[in-house]
Amino acid sequence: MNNEIIVSPSVLSADFSNLDYELKKIEKSAAKWIHLDVMDGHFVPNITFGAPLIKCIRKKTQLFFDAHLMIEKPHKYIESFALSGCDLINFHYEATEGETINVINYIKSFNKKVGISIKPYTDIKLIEKYFDIVDMVLIMTVEPGFSGQKFMDFCIPKIEFVKKQAKDNLLIQVDGGINDKTAKLVKQAGANVLVSGNYIFKANDLNLAVNSLL
Repeated sequence: MNNEIIVSPSVLSADFSNLDYELKKIEKSAAKWIHLDVMDGHFVPNITFGAPLIKCIRKKTQLFFDAHLMIEKPHKYIESFALSGCDLINFHYEATEGETINVINYIKSFNKKVGISIKPYTDIKLIEKYFDIVDMVLIMTVEPGFSGQKFMDFCIPKIEFVKKQAKDNLLIQVDGGINDKTAKLVKQAGANVLVSGNYIFKANDLNLAVNSLL
């Protein structure tokens, strides 16, 4: 297992009226990624942004783009997100309707890293067969769709399962309710990529908030 901890601040919690400044703050911090929450109002009840905005953000920073597609029929939109500048495209197993392997291969055809996500109540064993062919597994510790929710600690055994079963270089990402306290729990379980939104962007000291997750 990769021992390096990666912090991926969720840009959805940033001040979009001053996004250039927010990105510069992240660049000056210990975070090397940004997490891009894409929601379509169907797979999840909220709507956020799509590939055109990501393409604009790409012009402003060289941070690693970690795109989390919370959308129905993700295969229809993979190309647009790949061309917008995403480095890793993370889709939900629940949204692939038996086409999971095809979605994985399609993302790889654009030379992008692949992530597969599951909701809190989805059985982790359903995606075990993909551990060896993806770059990252994302375990949601809140119901996807809105930021600021409470961390669901019953998801911790899923992290432990992935760590035990997966290849050494698989990234294990956790998203939902991550702060300095819950970060310790998920890291102990085996997570090495931590997504956090409000805890980072609403902090008085962004650098201190990022460092507290490492």
